Amino acid sequence: MKIVFAGTPEFAAQAMRAIDEAGHEIVLALTQPDRRAGRGMHLQASPVKQFALEKNIPVLQPETLRRNAADPQKRIQAEEAYKQLSDIEFDAMVVVAYGLILPQEILDISERSGRYGSFNIHASLLPRWRGAAPIQRAIESGDTKTGVCIMQMDAGLDTGDTVMVEEVDIDQTENSASLHDKLATLGAKLVVKTLHQLEAGGKLARCPQAANGVTYAEKISKDEAQIDWHGEAQKIDDRIRAFNPFPGAISSIGDLDLKLWNSRIPKTAPSDEHASAGEVLGFGDESVFVKCGTGVIEVLEMQKPGGKRTTAKLCLQGLGQAGKALHFQTKKTVTSK
Repeated sequence: MKIVFAGTPEFAAQAMRAIDEAGHEIVLALTQPDRRAGRGMHLQASPVKQFALEKNIPVLQPETLRRNAADPQKRIQAEEAYKQLSDIEFDAMVVVAYGLILPQEILDISERSGRYGSFNIHASLLPRWRGAAPIQRAIESGDTKTGVCIMQMDAGLDTGDTVMVEEVDIDQTENSASLHDKLATLGAKLVVKTLHQLEAGGKLARCPQAANGVTYAEKISKDEAQIDWHGEAQKIDDRIRAFNPFPGAISSIGDLDLKLWNSRIPKTAPSDEHASAGEVLGFGDESVFVKCGTGVIEVLEMQKPGGKRTTAKLCLQGLGQAGKALHFQTKKTVTSK
């Protein structure tokens, strides 16, 4: 099959590679414009663009696909993209974490006679966690299951009918990085299966999303990174793991801002009877125990500014004063909706 692929990050690139390896021809790639990143703030191509260049696949990088955009330059880019999509021969469009909204007129191109339409890989069990950050929000909310949906796209925000769904468990030790990799592999497998079924002449079973249980996974903000130690230990643990690798949970001891990368709820912990929220109760072999509003959390991995990730115990050793307990500040966080 001839495929137009729209996506940007590594999650999308993994699906793109799988489609290519399965023998389908990717005739055009749409991806976000190059962004400045890294210490040198050099322009960097997205993982999707990098793979497209390796395979000599034509690439479009419009800032918008809306031909009525207010900015004249953006309108020109959108017109060019519309024309190329209108002129090129393809069978279906696959959209994965692209980062731009596809207007109805773009979806209409993919639904012209003889074509199968546009399909999206979404990393949640829809209608739960529609939106930009389904992986992080699932962990942050303490979900025990998530999964991948292949969705026949419509003009709404992740509202289309699902055509394939597969569940996975969220382990108690899962963070966003590990769950991302698990779901990227699953999404690549399911989209290839979807395309093979279409190519073989099979009809996809379209299932409208339930009207109940709709939640939205809002984009992660750095403002959410601060830990409020007055909360429940389990919720703080969920937040630390959800924000690994981005933006990284943050808490301070004195003037020192520390990133907390990994944690768990301990089976046994030092007594917290007279401790206050944020107080360091003691050390494990490589960890530190911190009092929460309810319960105790064991922080496993931390990082000082400008330093490398290390065990939490090693990170905090030497910070305390004789006779005084270490104490994390208890800044309030912004909670997700």
